Amino acid sequence: MRNFLFYLAVVLIWGSSWIGIKMQLGIVDPVVSVMYRFSLAACILLVWCFIKRLPMRFTLQEHRFIFLQGLFLFGINYLLFYIAELYIASGLAAVIFSTIVLMNIVNGSLFLKSPIDSRVVFGGLLGLTGIGLVFKSEITTLSASTESITGIILSLVATLFASWGNIVSARNQRRALPIIQTNAIGMAYGAGIMFVAALVTGKTFAFDFSPQDIGSLVYLALFGSVVAFGCYLSLVG
Repeated sequence: MRNFLFYLAVVLIWGSSWIGIKMQLGIVDPVVSVMYRFSLAACILLVWCFIKRLPMRFTLQEHRFIFLQGLFLFGINYLLFYIAELYIASGLAAVIFSTIVLMNIVNGSLFLKSPIDSRVVFGGLLGLTGIGLVFKSEITTLSASTESITGIILSLVATLFASWGNIVSARNQRRALPIIQTNAIGMAYGAGIMFVAALVTGKTFAFDFSPQDIGSLVYLALFGSVVAFGCYLSLVG
């Protein structure tokens, strides 16, 4: 029952988070938007860890893998997706991200020596086909323009990074690292990486105080990051 509820939460939240990402695009640069999102999410989780007095001590080696989780899962992949949605529709980005199921199967076999289950492969292909049918109109009207190709390539690379982040998280769980604390620290690392990237590239730390932007930011941080990632990575583990 717990796994079913986690799965349902991930479907409902992430099924709508693409709209939230689209709403974030505008005044604030994508790298700064990602930084805001995971800074807020990390703060929420760290406060929760403090209230619940959860253990936060990790070795340097453990921090290295938590950092990789933050880099791949809470940093680079989201930055690339935010940029990709400047070129393609959010529906198409969602379809491309669905290939993460197949990427996880391959990467799990390569890095974790996990067996490849034919039922999982079939399920992944069936699900990907279903999502493709949902967004059939957006796919069929896609033009072979430079912008479209750029958006597709960025989405594919972003999905690959996200898959590597999944594998790192699964590896951390196999070594009994707790999900809540590793997510809290990993999101803080991801936000820090985006902060450095913004500084290096000379981005302006603007903020859109419109209800739409603030609402989508809170939704993406609290539900799209804190809740959904907690449920999803539990399922991955």
